[in-house]
Amino acid sequence: MDVEGERKAVHFQEYWVRLHASVEAHAVVPVGADQAKPAPGVLEAIAEADVIVFPPSNPVVSVGTILAVPGIREAIAEAGVPVVGLSPIVGDAPVRGMADKVLQAVGVETTAAAVAAHYGSGLLDGWLVDTVDAAAVEGIESAGIRCRAVPLMMTDLEATTTMAREALALAEEVRT
Repeated sequence: MDVEGERKAVHFQEYWVRLHASVEAHAVVPVGADQAKPAPGVLEAIAEADVIVFPPSNPVVSVGTILAVPGIREAIAEAGVPVVGLSPIVGDAPVRGMADKVLQAVGVETTAAAVAAHYGSGLLDGWLVDTVDAAAVEGIESAGIRCRAVPLMMTDLEATTTMAREALALAEEVRT
């Protein structure tokens, strides 16, 4: 990133907390991820899952960091169960946080469709987008990912429960 006219690497926490993502990021490097190992029981839990759900979290620094750990992405892809995600992007903006800054750094547009493509049809079977992004459903489906537009704002327990039900319904639809 460029800080005071100079391009340099900074720790993610410094970028996020101290700098408030106010400077342009040019890359995101999960340092040490290639030597990391899944925690005990993680690969077994993935293998025994009935459904895998990607939360509406930052696709680069939250979910992406997990997927960067050797064996995790492969275990999910080979689990043989529906993998469904909920978009963290609503109306071309992150619901919370600064995901747009790190998506740009890895060359991904800040759209629900671009995040689905970032995960890929080889990993993702289903994708929920918010109703404001309903126009993206057809394009996502043409890329091989089943997609539905539903309300995705966690405004209260009922809305959150409905989101979870929609994710499980989409997983069941993908399964059949």
